[in-house]
Amino acid sequence: MQRRLSWKLLAALCALVALLAASSASGALVIVNNIVLHADGGFQPRLLPRDRYAPIDFRGYFDIAAKVGAKPPALRQAKIDFDRDGRLSVQGLPVCPPERVATASTSEARRACGGAIVGSGKVEAVVALADGPVPVSSPLTIFNGPRQAGNPTVILHARTPPPAPQTFAILAPIERRPGPFRYRVTLDFPEIAGGLGAITYVEADVGRDFKVGGQRHSYVSARCRDGILDTHGRFTFEEGTVIDGSVEKACTPILAAPGR
Repeated sequence: MQRRLSWKLLAALCALVALLAASSASGALVIVNNIVLHADGGFQPRLLPRDRYAPIDFRGYFDIAAKVGAKPPALRQAKIDFDRDGRLSVQGLPVCPPERVATASTSEARRACGGAIVGSGKVEAVVALADGPVPVSSPLTIFNGPRQAGNPTVILHARTPPPAPQTFAILAPIERRPGPFRYRVTLDFPEIAGGLGAITYVEADVGRDFKVGGQRHSYVSARCRDGILDTHGRFTFEEGTVIDGSVEKACTPILAAPGR
């Protein structure tokens, strides 16, 4: 019981620290135990209609480092919440089943599901081997995935090179929610190199224009009702640490949708 209470107290303290750090213009910077986490994001254009949605491109990243040593605790789950003034559109967008890219290289996956690509980026990790820590990295591709329990999903695809060759095709549900945040994306991260690895950096650029029946649609769009778009994250690590906080970015409301 005492151990469970201590983890709850730690989670609450982490949330407080993260919320205070999130007020910085450079995003959220949190240091807890042996974890140093920096997260930030943004979107373009910043000029957005007040009462209707316009296409945007969203970019976000988080960086994880160890305060002491080369390898931080492994990230097990990330839950990312997106502002209620954001909107997702997937109707008519091609779908990529995760099994189609589960063993594919980056180039093979992009050829197999090119019509379903909604974002790209980069993933970095460190693997603790007997000879010392080894950094590995991979391009990240984000595909529109099949619906799950009526909700849209994305497939995060990456393939790390030797000495830790591994292909990832993570199915992440996008849940519609009540309250100040419209969507929650839940990312469950598998072990890297049999537990020897830990994620150190994830960067994603998300945005896609497409046509359905001759009409133009945007995968991500937003409006600017109150001058702020808010993104909230909750990160859970293998040893139980939870880091929770938000990053706010300013937008400027306009009367007409901006041109692209």
